[in-house]
Amino acid sequence: MEWLCRAHDAGGDGGVARSYLLRFSRAHERSGWLRSYPETTGYIIPTFYDYAAHAGDASYLARAETMARWEASVQMPSGAVQGGVISFAPVPAIFNTGQVLFGWARAHRETGAPAFLESARRAADFLVEAQDPDGAWRRHGSTFARPGVNLYDARTAWGLLEGSLVTGDPRHRAAAIRNLDYVLTRQRGNGWYEECCLDDNDHPLLHTIAYTMEGLLESGRILDEPRYVEAARRAADALLTLQRADGGLPGRFDASWRPAAGWSCLTGDAQTSIVWLRLFEMTGERRYLDSARRLNRYVATTQDRASDDPGIRGGIQGSDPIFGEYGPYEYLNWAAKFYADALLHEIRLAPGESW
Repeated sequence: MEWLCRAHDAGGDGGVARSYLLRFSRAHERSGWLRSYPETTGYIIPTFYDYAAHAGDASYLARAETMARWEASVQMPSGAVQGGVISFAPVPAIFNTGQVLFGWARAHRETGAPAFLESARRAADFLVEAQDPDGAWRRHGSTFARPGVNLYDARTAWGLLEGSLVTGDPRHRAAAIRNLDYVLTRQRGNGWYEECCLDDNDHPLLHTIAYTMEGLLESGRILDEPRYVEAARRAADALLTLQRADGGLPGRFDASWRPAAGWSCLTGDAQTSIVWLRLFEMTGERRYLDSARRLNRYVATTQDRASDDPGIRGGIQGSDPIFGEYGPYEYLNWAAKFYADALLHEIRLAPGESW
């Protein structure tokens, strides 16, 4: 959380810096702290509210509200959120919009501020209008991911559901359900999801697989719909059997759940831990808690908590080893966010079990 605060300060405008990059990037025209990232700042907001409640530290409340107001200031006229960092040309992106809905919905619940409700309503309206009749989103995909359907938009549907809880608009809820139903049609019997990657549908990232699991599981919880929970659980159970002796998971898989990478995607590891912890909470099955704790400890072994470099100390790499394919030589704000979420979940569910 201290690293995320430094990333927030480094953004310089109220948003959270995308990452801390150890080598020069031509795309970003810099190394070190990159510019603020609307998508991930949006879902970092709830983490700050959660940590404020856990730690009793009001400074995290103030930061969360600052982030939410910054998000409102950069929202596009259409209601969409742009893809990429704030210095890139603003192009509307479905997934990014869904992720910022988490922040606006939570900020409105916490503060009651009408501005956050209005931003949530406009974003949700954009998602409804952009959706195809079968429930998929094919238009306004991020220019930084492959074109076409993305099943990890299940997490967009979850964001839309969270938005519907504050807007009260039945169209928002119905659109979320249409997408979730579409996602179910694209899952194989072994739990694997079709069209579920930023760049390689045949070997999807654990990160985007976990996005899909999260979206289905949490939407199923909100809607009390077992079909969505089971669709998440099938994939989560397949991953249970693939956890390595060190507690980590491979960064990619093929359609038979065979590992397709020799490196780990630490963001996906943290997200999978959250899914397993939620399943433990829902089912009481100890195997989920035990595997999640092992996964959290694996990620802990990659975290440098003593570095003199403030961009490294406390941060979470994109990959382990750091030169792996996902976010190479980079400390990602969303990796830190999901790891903090995983630890907060574990503390809540197993408070008496020490490391």
